[in-house]
Amino acid sequence: MYTFDSRIRYSEIDKDGTLTLESLIDYFQDCSTFQTQEGVADIDYMKKRNIAWVLNSWQIEIMRYPRLCEDVIIGTVPYDLKGFFGLRNFFMDTKDGERLAVANSVWTLFDFVKGIPSRVTPEMLETYPMGEKLDMNYAGRKIVVPEGIEAVKGDEIVVRKHHLDTNYHVNNGQYVRMAIDACSDLEGKVKGMRAEYKRQAVLGDILYPNIYKDIPAKAQEDAAQAQGRMRIVDLADAEGRSVCTVELNF
Repeated sequence: MYTFDSRIRYSEIDKDGTLTLESLIDYFQDCSTFQTQEGVADIDYMKKRNIAWVLNSWQIEIMRYPRLCEDVIIGTVPYDLKGFFGLRNFFMDTKDGERLAVANSVWTLFDFVKGIPSRVTPEMLETYPMGEKLDMNYAGRKIVVPEGIEAVKGDEIVVRKHHLDTNYHVNNGQYVRMAIDACSDLEGKVKGMRAEYKRQAVLGDILYPNIYKDIPAKAQEDAAQAQGRMRIVDLADAEGRSVCTVELNF
């Protein structure tokens, strides 16, 4: 397990004074990056070998969003690392031990020169000591749009510089922000989220949101984390191929 302490900043909150979902995702991603940088298989190590961890999927459950200036502990627990896959949990707690959010994530180690997955190295096993899988309601990695529901087309999104990360791809949290913005007609906090990443979008690409509303109750039950209202937003490229699918539970 790896943890770091923080305090909720004004730049991370919404109009209600609580942490935004994309800021929560940023905290989780920063936590795994901090762990990486303190190990032997840091970012420079991976750059020299033309490899990087690519996120396949998120599942996040939010019990409560922390408020402005609240002290928090962010942690990550890698619990499986073999072949070219890495599985890790995340959590955010209060100083008093209240669990605010918990997450699961699936990653692939990818060789960007060869264009194929790359096997985990001994240095990575040293950098990411394994821990026990956290207690949460695990859902499947794949997000399936129920049959018989017609998509509502959202406004197209042009990928700008502020959407990108250090790999010059759209940051994982930015896709979630796009999906939330596409559901602007729904009030309330997101209580649960899944995201499935299928392709990489880069600067200048145009994404086309397909929004699926009125998800049947049975499909919500199958999602394993749905609470109340559900939306699925599929962000597609110009050829109609899915880039990222986001399931949001309000």
